[in-house]
Amino acid sequence: MEASVLISRIIALTLYVLILFVIGMIASKRIKNMTDYYIGGKKIGYWAVAFSARATGESGWLLLTVTGMGALAGLSAYWIVIGEVIGVAISWMYMAKRFKRKSDEYKAITIPDYLESHFKTTTHWLRGIAATVLSVFVVIFVSSQIDATGTAFESMMGTNYFVGALIGFVIVLAYIFIGGFVAVVWSDLFQGLLMFFGLVLLPIIAYFSMTWDTGVVDSLSQIDPKLSNIWGTETPLLNTFTILGFAMIGLGFLGSPQVYVRFMSIKNEAEIDKGKWVAIIFTIITDAAAVTIGILARIYFTSEGQDPEAVFGVGGNNVLTMMTDQFLPLAIAAIYIAIVLSAIMSTIDSLLIVASSAITRDFYQKIFRPNVDKSKLVKISRLATIIMAVLALLLALIFELVSPDRQLFWVIIFGWSGIAATFCPVIILSLFWKGYSEKGAIASMITGFLCVPLFKFVFQEIEGIGVYLEKLDVLAPSFVISIIVGVIFSKIYPPKVTAN
Repeated sequence: MEASVLISRIIALTLYVLILFVIGMIASKRIKNMTDYYIGGKKIGYWAVAFSARATGESGWLLLTVTGMGALAGLSAYWIVIGEVIGVAISWMYMAKRFKRKSDEYKAITIPDYLESHFKTTTHWLRGIAATVLSVFVVIFVSSQIDATGTAFESMMGTNYFVGALIGFVIVLAYIFIGGFVAVVWSDLFQGLLMFFGLVLLPIIAYFSMTWDTGVVDSLSQIDPKLSNIWGTETPLLNTFTILGFAMIGLGFLGSPQVYVRFMSIKNEAEIDKGKWVAIIFTIITDAAAVTIGILARIYFTSEGQDPEAVFGVGGNNVLTMMTDQFLPLAIAAIYIAIVLSAIMSTIDSLLIVASSAITRDFYQKIFRPNVDKSKLVKISRLATIIMAVLALLLALIFELVSPDRQLFWVIIFGWSGIAATFCPVIILSLFWKGYSEKGAIASMITGFLCVPLFKFVFQEIEGIGVYLEKLDVLAPSFVISIIVGVIFSKIYPPKVTAN
């Protein structure tokens, strides 16, 4: 990498980090108690909540892997956009207000708080299982984001993967440690704006900088006719499972704790009405832009018969770096290291706060030490944040050592799916079905939790059907089975007192 390029990127990265630390320092002045640390005192406005929810939901997956999927799959990658938009719209339009109303009624500050109050539990089984599952999959998901950080530094800064992962780890841990949830939301607003403008700017500049003999669709067809087919690049049945796999990613927005804790934090229900349009428009534009960047990269950098992964790396992870280096001036291209980190950090910080709350609030305070001095809980929360972050870092480093050729897209989706399959069915049924019982909720969570690794490591290896399940991926079947099991157990063990 040329010295001028490296210097410009270091300057951009330094400015980015300084802004995050300033946000953390300002936010720290608002941290008075546990409610402030975990949900900002329920005083956050709709712009911050909408951008924070979307930045958290997208992660490095959007910039590093959806761009790559656009390059590998062509037009069929737009099914990812459709699935995400539908998921976000349903969540904000039909679920957010119900959840906000109930969580306020229960005075809940964590998802296990909400569940225990909703089902009027007399034991801590539901809280304990929820907190355990949340802790496990948050560590996996955070590790995938730290993994993405190392990949981003390696690709965009020319540094060693391990150095990049450590730098990202230190940055995000520092400002969470200082400012808690308020720092997370404010930094997510800043980072979401960076993501938005960065994703919108690049495909516009690239398109008008490229020489076009034919249109985008015809150009794709010249490289590979399958790329210009919105219905996919394989056989009809395999295409159906692939499209479903792409589209069902949006299921994860229907109750994932790292997203729904934002609805707890928002000022009131009127702010949700305003925020839903911000969230939906953000999703449409940024997701479509990410896929378009990948498609334009495929047209510009490859030719007929050429292996795209030989050009863009495994999973197309280098698409964004190649496009910024090719089409943007040095000063602007340098900013994209900050934009990529913004996508990654906005997810890591949110997940660590959720995991910290599970350890401190749901285990330590509610189960083991109900009479603990509340003034000590913020300190304990910060310690829990560090421990969870270190575990995630170690897991990310193991990923790199054991499987250096892994496809980042599916690693991130596995962590996302684990959280979603465990919690989304429970949140949906608790909001819309009065017959849902505590035992049904426990059965749903355990089923969702177990189905994700079963589909990933067992069912996908079955000869004949494994290839279809691999394209469908783990979220959709785990989600459906979790709901079915929850309904069955609620029928067998109905609630003694109807849930609120």
